Amino acid sequence: MSALKYKRVLLKLSGEVMGGEKGFGINVTEAESIARRIREIHQMDVEVAVVIGAGNLWRGKQGLERGMDRATADYMGMLATVMNALALMDALERLGVMTRVLSAIEMRAIAEPYIRRRAIRHLEKGRVVIFGAGTGNPFFSTDTAAALRATEIDADVVIKATKVDGVYDSDPKKNPQAVRFDHLSYIEVLNRRLEVMDSTAITHCMENHIPLLVLNLWDEQALKAALMGEPVGTLISA
Repeated sequence: MSALKYKRVLLKLSGEVMGGEKGFGINVTEAESIARRIREIHQMDVEVAVVIGAGNLWRGKQGLERGMDRATADYMGMLATVMNALALMDALERLGVMTRVLSAIEMRAIAEPYIRRRAIRHLEKGRVVIFGAGTGNPFFSTDTAAALRATEIDADVVIKATKVDGVYDSDPKKNPQAVRFDHLSYIEVLNRRLEVMDSTAITHCMENHIPLLVLNLWDEQALKAALMGEPVGTLISA
């Protein structure tokens, strides 16, 4: 086997991937499908950490439109990410992959509290680590949580797993003439206002020199090929 390009990765998943076609709720079949993808790269001796969103369970925007307090809406979203993390943990462990959920909000009965050195130690021991509850603070997205955790664990890359094969200049589902980018700089993403991750997350990756790779998780070969350094998806770097 060729040498791995990335040894330690932070996989960023949207909550919607857990919801299946409807995009809402937790679809056990989808959780198992994601778990199989993660197991495949884990078996390549890649150290895998995961941050997952909560859009399948809670949309804070809906609450804000009704006058809900922003911090309350964000805390509800953080709790929803823990539910997704537990579902993914269960799917992974049923496949024989040792997994730990670390939560930024303490809930010791169901998850370990997030401690940076503990997270790194779990990775070194070959466990998949799932980070729950975002950063633990309101006003920050799970995109920003992914960028922050990637920095803290010294990840080689943040992989943004989507349902399209990279970043386009417009929505490829609406515009058949949309152009896919093979490579972008952080500044280009910010200036073009491309909806890859929020600007705070992109800026954090830029300042800490963490490459961001956007690819299609449902392409059976994409994730493995990317880890081997093959040209897959869209790479965002300096």
